[in-house]
Amino acid sequence: MKKLILTFGLLIGLSATAQEHFSGISTSNRVGILNGSLNPAEFANLSKKFEINFIGVSLDVANNKVGFSDLVSGDDLETLIFTGNDPVNMRFDGQIMGPGFATKWFGWGFAITTKANAKFDVVDVDPTIGQAIVNDNLILNTTLLDNPGNQRVSGTSYGEIGLSVAKQLVNTENHSFNAGITLKILFPGSYSNAGLKDLNGTITQNATGAYLTTNAPATLNIAYSGNLADSFTNFNDYSKSIFGGLNGFAGDIGVTYEWKDGNNGYKLKAGASIRNIGSMTFKDDNNYNTNYTLNIPTTNPLDLSQFSDVDNLSEVEQILLDGGYLTETRNKTDFKVNLPTTFSLYADLKIIPKFYVTGYLQQRMKKDDSDNQITAKNIVSLTPRFNIGIFEAYVPFSHDDVSGTNVGAGFRWFGFYLGSNSIFTSLADGKQADAYIGYRLGFL
Repeated sequence: MKKLILTFGLLIGLSATAQEHFSGISTSNRVGILNGSLNPAEFANLSKKFEINFIGVSLDVANNKVGFSDLVSGDDLETLIFTGNDPVNMRFDGQIMGPGFATKWFGWGFAITTKANAKFDVVDVDPTIGQAIVNDNLILNTTLLDNPGNQRVSGTSYGEIGLSVAKQLVNTENHSFNAGITLKILFPGSYSNAGLKDLNGTITQNATGAYLTTNAPATLNIAYSGNLADSFTNFNDYSKSIFGGLNGFAGDIGVTYEWKDGNNGYKLKAGASIRNIGSMTFKDDNNYNTNYTLNIPTTNPLDLSQFSDVDNLSEVEQILLDGGYLTETRNKTDFKVNLPTTFSLYADLKIIPKFYVTGYLQQRMKKDDSDNQITAKNIVSLTPRFNIGIFEAYVPFSHDDVSGTNVGAGFRWFGFYLGSNSIFTSLADGKQADAYIGYRLGFL
């Protein structure tokens, strides 16, 4: 597992850059394709009659263990990640907004958009197991494990094309109300998952190593497809196969309300949406999805040092099979993976001319511990924003259930935008680093 952890640390350092991409700019009162990606009803609110999206890139790395000072301290990151008793949670999330086009016409809004997504997640992993794998300075110790949940390491890459339509249902002098929907055509690329559920056992450390035994059978799921069958820690394997064959559908629905100010603007805008309702099926010659019963008796303990240099699931599986620890319960080649369905609620209030404050809430609608589930964060944020038309600046304050509290900044100059949800806190020892950049053009 060392390669996995080192790669994660490298991503933090290189990104110097959660899941809410384009935070701040996506709730701007300069409405465009980014707003419609958050809520399809916004396409009927476009600031310009036409908009072209050229490119938008967002990268996010978050965890609940390692801060910025740890990266520059020279301490062993592997040891730091597995300190304490809290389960380890990490998220790497990358998104590319590709070419897109949107238009509004007589109260209607239409759009076609493209996205590429890459995710790597560590969910609720017991730090005791990690300590036993990476710690070379062993002392005599016995640790009991009792984890009824599902500990996961998972990677996913996929592409999507979105077709959106929105309609202005109410439009009076003081109020307007819109509804919208997006149909997403999905192109699953690569997937990997290792899920260990109901682990009840003992780790015994002595002079020769660290050894695991189980007090009761546990459940182990191992699944992979595409390039991630060979390695789940090499980012090139995600980027090479983001767009696979068409094999899935999903949808977004949303509504917006505006209390107008009489000057082609609003005093208050509120919106609600449910996104990523759907799933995709992975089909590949390299597909593999097996559920096992894991049983490690005291007469044949598992030497955890065998996993120190492992970087793919087939190696993990082979070590366990060779040791006689696994009993196969179910195997299938094609498997379905659920998208990270989220509910979003936001309100943008004009305080004085040119100055706004946006409140935002994101709540995942499915648990992250399911073996066939792509993860999502729970997020709450508050973003003050100054907008004079051609220039906009904002400072998002947010809190999520992985990295905690973050403070960022961003700006827009005409169609170019650049920002981060955590630039200030990441430099001040925060546990999230993210950045985004892009360019779009609106006209008429």
